Amino acid sequence: MIITNQKRLAAEIIGRREGRKVGVHRIWVDPSPQALDEVANAVQKDDVRRLIDEGIIKARPIVGTSRSRVRKAATQKSKGRRSGHGSRKGTANARHPRKNRWMRTIRAQRKTLKNMRSDSEITPSEYRYYYRKAKGGSYRSVSHMRSNMEIDGIKLGGE
Repeated sequence: MIITNQKRLAAEIIGRREGRKVGVHRIWVDPSPQALDEVANAVQKDDVRRLIDEGIIKARPIVGTSRSRVRKAATQKSKGRRSGHGSRKGTANARHPRKNRWMRTIRAQRKTLKNMRSDSEITPSEYRYYYRKAKGGSYRSVSHMRSNMEIDGIKLGGE
């Protein structure tokens, strides 16, 4: 039983009703034998319209792609997950440029030095000395700089 023509007509009619294009593959026809006979005998558009109104011919809903998995992955990435070796594309320098790493460390060190000078933990001359050392890249981090200051005999608060 060939009903391709009826499906084509139904797609056209339903498409007009929905206000957007409906493909032939979205058309559903009741698979019961008497309904199929009725559809096969429907030759004119009016016959097909009647079958649509009766519910023998329908349009399947549009199936979209679910975004739930993508959203879940995005929340995990925001927490720092999924960053293992298999997920990496660029080099370590491309992912965390040397310049950005340097700026992050030197800004933290300079901020700490300024706070220490303003709180009178270090003298301006000591500030200048440690500022120059920090600029030269002597310290890995703020804690490294503080430990060097303690080795040099500067008493720092906190301990």
